[in-house]
Amino acid sequence: MIQRCTRLLFALALAFLAAPVFADEASGKTDPVDQLAWQVGPTTAKVGSQATLQVPKGYRFLDSANSHKLEEIMHNPPSEGELYTLAPDDLHWIALLSFDAIGYVKDDEKLDADALLKSVQEGTEASNEERRKRGWGAIHATGWSFKPQYDPQSHRLEWAIIGENEQTKGKTINYNTRLLGRHGVMNLVVLADPETLTASINEFKGLLPGYDFNDGERYAQFKAGDHVAEIGLAALVTGGAAAIAAKKGLFATIGIALVKFWKLLLVGFAAAGAAIKRFFSRDKS
Repeated sequence: MIQRCTRLLFALALAFLAAPVFADEASGKTDPVDQLAWQVGPTTAKVGSQATLQVPKGYRFLDSANSHKLEEIMHNPPSEGELYTLAPDDLHWIALLSFDAIGYVKDDEKLDADALLKSVQEGTEASNEERRKRGWGAIHATGWSFKPQYDPQSHRLEWAIIGENEQTKGKTINYNTRLLGRHGVMNLVVLADPETLTASINEFKGLLPGYDFNDGERYAQFKAGDHVAEIGLAALVTGGAAAIAAKKGLFATIGIALVKFWKLLLVGFAAAGAAIKRFFSRDKS
């Protein structure tokens, strides 16, 4: 679970940092992103063997092979397993989709936003020790852009957290969605310019009704004997170790796994600023 989350979030960070690799259209050079085998809407895209996604006109989709090629273009270390990409035609935001086969996640857990934020901040401060050793600016999780929210009807969990660079005071928002299924969770991470993030998230959320788990994969189709995940909703927010620590009240002794998780997550916070603006200000003419 932690490894899958970190892969997606690390992809977010590296996407920001990779902005300069895109070709300058004004120079007449071919943009490698445009050369990928995009499935252009309207179309029905397969998201692995678990689900389908209705891609409307004005949007495009990459299968797993091409999503991994996109990682290479972004200079992002390749992810293990399947990865999918959804984006509007002008690429002013990108959503990464990846399924985590952890089993059926029970959704009867009450989310304590204050306790979860405390766990997040403890892990963040622990990771800052390593950042300082490397000469990087410390990053602080300053609060929720919006608190973790779970919709029992759609079985969707979403949250957004604010990060701030200690040196530059630059801020960015990390937006995540988790869609619960019978055999695991679909992870979705949205990459967007912080200045247009709210509008991009709303646009992205408008497409979620077009996502559907395949027959036999839906959350409501759980049967006795199916594998039940060892973690609950809180762990989907914090990466596993933090939720366990929160339940036990061990905020001061969160393990090494959590430190590593937040070290990777907050690279995304550190990468915000000029790089992300270059990434999302490509000439669309």
